[in-house]
Amino acid sequence: MSSMGFDSRLFNREVAFCKVYSLESKEKLEKLFLKNRISYFIDWQERTFWQRIFGSGSKKEKNVFTIRINEADVERAKELIQGIDSVKLRKSEQHN
Repeated sequence: MSSMGFDSRLFNREVAFCKVYSLESKEKLEKLFLKNRISYFIDWQERTFWQRIFGSGSKKEKNVFTIRINEADVERAKELIQGIDSVKLRKSEQHN
């Protein structure tokens, strides 16, 4: 059996696409990405005590989710997320 050599640069093209600030919006975004065959990874970040006290949003929103996708899907994903509340594109993705 022979092993296949791959250039890791071809496969590791994941970018932090957006942050989601509500569970409802995260679920809506997941369904949208699945329907449109966009592979994604969710990094769930619990907010610190100080972020919950002084941060924006309602008190029951205790989590922030960072959505990572393949850079080849960024343009299509930008079009799909238009109008979804509590979703903020990463700064690097806003200017592209």
